Amino acid sequence: MKHLPTHKHIPSFLFMLAILGSTTNAEEPAPRVLLLGDSITKGVRPGVTQAQTFGGQLESTLKARGFATSISNVGIGGERTDQALARLSEVLKTNRPDVVLLMYGTNDSYIDVGKQASRLTVDQYRKNLGELVERIEQAGAKPVLMTPPRWADDSAPNGLGESPNLRLEPFVAVARTIARERKLPLVDHYSAWSAARQNGVSLMKWTTDGCHPNEEGHRVIADEILRDLQPLLTDRRSGKTH
Repeated sequence: MKHLPTHKHIPSFLFMLAILGSTTNAEEPAPRVLLLGDSITKGVRPGVTQAQTFGGQLESTLKARGFATSISNVGIGGERTDQALARLSEVLKTNRPDVVLLMYGTNDSYIDVGKQASRLTVDQYRKNLGELVERIEQAGAKPVLMTPPRWADDSAPNGLGESPNLRLEPFVAVARTIARERKLPLVDHYSAWSAARQNGVSLMKWTTDGCHPNEEGHRVIADEILRDLQPLLTDRRSGKTH
């Protein structure tokens, strides 16, 4: 992904949702979208309200234009893929989603003070992420993988004094590989934020602390999601499956 995130794709996404809604039986429930992830997905923190998170911005944008799409955010701060697996059955049972957007890797890859290795190994992450995808599909929902955003250059170092990006990048590569091998949609936030950095954007200005997005950072994430979900919505409209 070489382009910078923009807002110009929002109308086309909404247009596709409008067509989808108009061709759906009126008695059928609105499409249910579930957001599964860590504190970046949860979004709410000092300086960021629920309405300002990418989930809140997606929901308000769609509702303001009269689109019947239900968005549920079940992100939990600090969560890793192994912890997501432990609660996945209950989450799927409670929310019964049609589409699940999942974003993990920031916590899985992080090295804490006093430690020498990431909280989970790359192999553990690969196994867990693959199982998350399989169980979501078994529940009848469509998984959409998302890579986490890149850390800002001037964010706090990890427990080894490194940029957290050094440990995160192999995990990002795994998410991309799983999406490619399983032919899943991928919203590559890491690539988008890296491209923005290369074009002179200070990523710290998109975050509250170099890692967690502020309102502007969440807007960038929402724009990426809106753009990359369009092919999925087109498939839903035509009844195609993969």
